[in-house]
Amino acid sequence: MPVPVPQQGEALAAGGASADVPARAGTARPVVPQQAGPVDGTAPDGTSIAGPGPAPAGEAANGPGLTLLVIEDHPAIPLNLPQMLDSEGKRVRVRTARNLTEAERLLTDDVHCILLDLALEVPGKEGTGEGDELDTLRHVLRLAPSHAVLALTAEADAERGAEAVRVGAQDYLFRNELDGQLLNRAIRYAVERKRADVAHRQLTESVLRSQENSRLERGLLPRPLLDGSELRFAARYRPGRSRALLGGDFYDTVRTPDGTVHAMIGDVCGHGPDEAALGVELRIAWRALTFAGLCGDQLLGTLQKVLENERSDEEIFATLCTVDIAPDGRRAGLCLAGHPAPLVMRPGHGPQLLPYEDGGPALGLLPRARWPRLQVELGRDWSLMMYTDGLIEGRIGKGTQRLGQEGMVEMVGRQLAAGLRGEGLLDAALAEARSLNGGELNDDVAVLLLDRGQG
Repeated sequence: MPVPVPQQGEALAAGGASADVPARAGTARPVVPQQAGPVDGTAPDGTSIAGPGPAPAGEAANGPGLTLLVIEDHPAIPLNLPQMLDSEGKRVRVRTARNLTEAERLLTDDVHCILLDLALEVPGKEGTGEGDELDTLRHVLRLAPSHAVLALTAEADAERGAEAVRVGAQDYLFRNELDGQLLNRAIRYAVERKRADVAHRQLTESVLRSQENSRLERGLLPRPLLDGSELRFAARYRPGRSRALLGGDFYDTVRTPDGTVHAMIGDVCGHGPDEAALGVELRIAWRALTFAGLCGDQLLGTLQKVLENERSDEEIFATLCTVDIAPDGRRAGLCLAGHPAPLVMRPGHGPQLLPYEDGGPALGLLPRARWPRLQVELGRDWSLMMYTDGLIEGRIGKGTQRLGQEGMVEMVGRQLAAGLRGEGLLDAALAEARSLNGGELNDDVAVLLLDRGQG
């Protein structure tokens, strides 16, 4: 594979000779910032290639070594870059820029390190005297947050170099001390230190995400409060394909002093920490309002006020399904706020969706909405499955067809016929939905199951 042609202003530092001027052994040629346009020994796109003879062994096969972007234009002291080879013996590629505007054009992902002359000025402030002496460095750090940076300063200005390191540079060098060994070592040190800094930051962010995930999980997916109830509880949650954090799905189940079991599942539109935090607030508000004796339309109307006051954007809404099961376990009240209807399973009957025609809108859509409470008969033995739409919006195969509620009913029916119940049923439902989708589901999925008299 041919060696990639360097970009405009790029050279290969190895003996310092240009492609059209033979190098004398042990000498170094100054690398002068290139003017735009063709020059002697350039490629068709205007890039300069320096370096005597063929590339070192292994470079053509394994690609180029380190790439250094030099940003300097000192009129009195030309910068002489000595020969440089990286740790694998490959030539260090050098790109030169006379100012920060040109540097921004040459700064690409394959640049490993930046050698910055601190005497340069930020574009737009030349000759104005505005800002402090490290504004140029700060500008480069913002421009290239993932690149290693070496500051270049005069020997008499060591304190300025030390301050550059405190601001964010990996190291500093003096202009009159750029011998090959020192510069080689400084570049490699700066690159490795930057890699270590990035790895440490990523590790810290990972730990913080894990801690945030734990806090959100406790808030969105709490322990059910069912002491004294004969009902059995099971639940599962799976985040969507591209997110490690929980989304806006939430659920809760509590038993009030009169023996009524209240269950709820909901979904805040969108994904991210704001939506998850709003889900936590709605879940906690629901539990508090339920223990205060509210249910049905009165409870949902109050939750809508909570959402309207806590959401970060007026377009954010939440769907919700609430069920209150009578103390005898045979009847339940159902309220739907734009949410899919629960699935009820009884012995001797196939799974069925509870009525959903009279449901109300999602919370946050209509300011004076109403949410009728529908009374449903459950019978003596039953299982009730509540879920978020992530379960039914998965695809079936490679086409555009979705599983949908009807497909979910058929899927659960097959699993019931196979003898699955409780947590095994939930695990099988999630596994089959992922299998039909050809991989992890795109949306978050929460599923809650209450059982009475069915083992």
